[in-house]
Amino acid sequence: MLDKLGQTLKSGINKISNAIFLDKKLIDGIIKDIQKSLIEADVNIELVFALSQKIKKLAYDETIKGIDKKEQLVKLIHDEILIIIGGSKKELKLQKKSSIMFLGLYGSGKTTSIAKLGFYYAKRGRKVALLGLDTQRPAAMDQLEQLATKIKLPAFVNKTEKDPLKIIKQYETELKKYDLILIDTAGRDGLNKELIKEISSLNKALKPDYRILVMPADIGQTAKTQANEFQKALSIDGVIITRMDGTSKAGGALTACAETSAPVYFIGVGEQIHEIETFDPESFIQRLLGMGDLQALLEHVKSATDEKQTKRIEERLKEGKFTLLDLYSQLEQMNKLGSIDKMLGMIPGMSAAKVPKEVLVKQEAKMKHWKYAIASMTEDEIENPEVLEKQTSRIARIAKGSGTTTTEIRELLKQYKMLKEMMGMQSGLAEGNIDPKMMQKMAKKFKGKMKL
Repeated sequence: MLDKLGQTLKSGINKISNAIFLDKKLIDGIIKDIQKSLIEADVNIELVFALSQKIKKLAYDETIKGIDKKEQLVKLIHDEILIIIGGSKKELKLQKKSSIMFLGLYGSGKTTSIAKLGFYYAKRGRKVALLGLDTQRPAAMDQLEQLATKIKLPAFVNKTEKDPLKIIKQYETELKKYDLILIDTAGRDGLNKELIKEISSLNKALKPDYRILVMPADIGQTAKTQANEFQKALSIDGVIITRMDGTSKAGGALTACAETSAPVYFIGVGEQIHEIETFDPESFIQRLLGMGDLQALLEHVKSATDEKQTKRIEERLKEGKFTLLDLYSQLEQMNKLGSIDKMLGMIPGMSAAKVPKEVLVKQEAKMKHWKYAIASMTEDEIENPEVLEKQTSRIARIAKGSGTTTTEIRELLKQYKMLKEMMGMQSGLAEGNIDPKMMQKMAKKFKGKMKL
C-alpha cells in the first residue's frame, strides 16, 4: 500500500540528510517529487500545496543553519504527513458489555469487516456475537452466517424477516449472554433518505456504544463526502478502511477521514480473516519510511496463530518430541501469516534489506512443497521420519504423490533433523545441561545451514 509514496518520502529525507548544501534546486526537486507522489496517492491538492509551502518556508529561512535546518526539515515532513493521515492513534474503548453498529454502502466490505473484527476481539478474550440486520441485500444473512461459522462465533440472523426491528426483538434476551455485539446493517448505492431513516431507527432501538462507518480505500477523496454525509445523518464515531492492501489511492481515504475528524480505528490489509489492524498513524508512517512496525507484526501473529496448537508443540518439545507433524503444524501457521515479503516489511530494518523478489517467491514455493510432501506421507512416516531414510522407495512414492521431487523430500528431512537436534540442545540449555563450549559447538554446527 502506498509503496511509491513511501519510496519518495524516504528518498527526499535521504537527500536532505546527505546534502552538503540545501540549495533551491535540491529543495524544489524534493518538493516536486513529494507533490507528485501525494497527488498519485489521491491526497487532497490543497493539503499537498500547504505542505509544499511549509517545506519551502523552512528551507529558505536564513536564520536556521546547517544541521539544525536538516533536522527541522525532516521533522517537518514527518509531522505534517502524520497530521494529514490522522495525527495520534484513536482506540475503541470497550466497556465490559459493548455493542458496535456498522454502517456502509454496498461493496464497502462491511460484513467481512464485522467477521474480521469479531475474530480479532474473540482472540483477545471477548465473548462475541454477530447480529445480522441487513434485510436488503439477498445474500447478506448467508454471508454473515458463513463467516461466523468459519471463525466459530454465533451469528443471529433471520433470513425470512424483512423488518430489522423485529429481528432485534427476537434475539434481545439471547444477546444479553455476550459482552460484545457486532451489528451488520443494510447498505445502499448511496446515502438516501430511506437508508438514513432505517439506520436512525436502528440506532434508537439498539443504542450502540459505537457507530462505525466502513469504507473501501479505493474510493479515495470520495471518502470525505461519504464520511461527512454519514456524520450528519448519524454522528458516526469512527471509520474502518478496507482494501488498504490493494490500492495506491489509500492516501485519499486516510486524509479525508482526518479532515472530517472521523478517526480511523482499523484498516483491512488483506483478504484473510485475521488481516485487520488497529490504525496507528505514527506506526503507519514508520512503515512507509521503511522503519517497520513491530506492534502491527505482533498483532498479526496473535490473530493468525493458534494458541492451543502452539502450547501443544511447546509441551511436545519439553518431552523431547518433534515430528514432521509438528513441522507441518508450524508451516500451516506460517502460511496463515501471509507472504514473507509482507512480514519482512513489518520488521524494523528488514524492509530496507532489499531481499530479491525471486528469493522470497522461491522460499514460499519451497515451504508449500514441503507442506504438500508431509500431507502425502503416512501417519507412521510423519511420526517416524527415520523410516524414510531406511526405505528410500518411500521417498519416491511421496514425491510422486505430492508433485514434488525426491531432492525436495531429502532437503525437508535434512532440515527436520537439524531442527530436531537444535530443539534438543535448546531443551538441554533450558535445564542447565549445556556449557559455553556446547553453545559454541551448536552455533558452529548450524551456522549457514538452516534454510527454512
